Amino acid sequence: MKATVVIPNYNGQRFVKTCLDALRLQSDRDFETLVIDNASEDGSYEYIKENYKEVKLVRLKKNYGFSAAVNKGIELSDTPYVILLNNDTEVAPHFVRELVKAIEKSEDIFSVSSKMINFNDRTIMDDAGDMYSIFGWGFQQGVGQRTENYTEDMEVFSACAGAAIYRKKILDEIGMFDLKHFAYLEDMDLGYRARIHGYRNLFCAKAVVYHVGSGTSGSQYNAFKVRLAARNNVYMIYKNMPFLQLAINMPFLAAGFLTKYLFFKRLGFGDEYREGFKEGMRRMHTLKKVRYDSRHLSNYIEIEKQLIKAALLYVRDYAKRHMDIELVNRLF
Repeated sequence: MKATVVIPNYNGQRFVKTCLDALRLQSDRDFETLVIDNASEDGSYEYIKENYKEVKLVRLKKNYGFSAAVNKGIELSDTPYVILLNNDTEVAPHFVRELVKAIEKSEDIFSVSSKMINFNDRTIMDDAGDMYSIFGWGFQQGVGQRTENYTEDMEVFSACAGAAIYRKKILDEIGMFDLKHFAYLEDMDLGYRARIHGYRNLFCAKAVVYHVGSGTSGSQYNAFKVRLAARNNVYMIYKNMPFLQLAINMPFLAAGFLTKYLFFKRLGFGDEYREGFKEGMRRMHTLKKVRYDSRHLSNYIEIEKQLIKAALLYVRDYAKRHMDIELVNRLF
């Protein structure tokens, strides 16, 4: 087997049939499927056990969150590659084949993100790889844009772990998902760590998956998600930026955090964002910081360039969603 598809599941009864049926229809069968169940109470564990005998199924004692579930799946995998897949997805027939082909192109590729398309409107993008900006904003590249705009492979800051392939031996080298994240931004934190070590993260346009989005948390924005994302963003910056880079970026990061607070305050989640930020500041010292190594200096410089470029990309993508497309194309 070349790959193990690891699916974390928590109360995903309404999604798992579509997800697992699509995996049965894959053109490339050189993979196995492993579902890690976070103590579901909706019958989804029993349903998978009864109806999908080919699926390896592990049940955890309680809901340990996304990071712990996928780490358990990675630990149990003995294949060169691990594909992480959300349960609220439907993969296209060549999904596995295209991800494996993409990651096999070079030994320095750590992860490959798929072409995630809106499940309900399949002309609209959900994610073309994740980006991170100098303002401390992580965002889904291409979200809300037309699918035909994303037909070429490209380098991205990190892969979206909702549907991506990872090289297991690099995970063994740099470590797996940080359990203290529980959920949200754990994939970007991992992609950031890989880039520090000189590895690349790519987007593969031919690996197509249809994604419901927020299938477990329930909505795009909610109190739980806003608080954890704010906290985890502080964690990610503290862990991955050396002191000099942090000092250089601090004015931009401060402006970014303030802007985010005002945005969520307008949506009614200002208190949650503030509490998440405060928790991150209060507890960041408990995390394992990536030790600075002068041999990685060129990687840090390249990361800084990517943070600046991502800020411009964010502005461009935002403008495309809210302004005249032809005008934006001329400006950028």
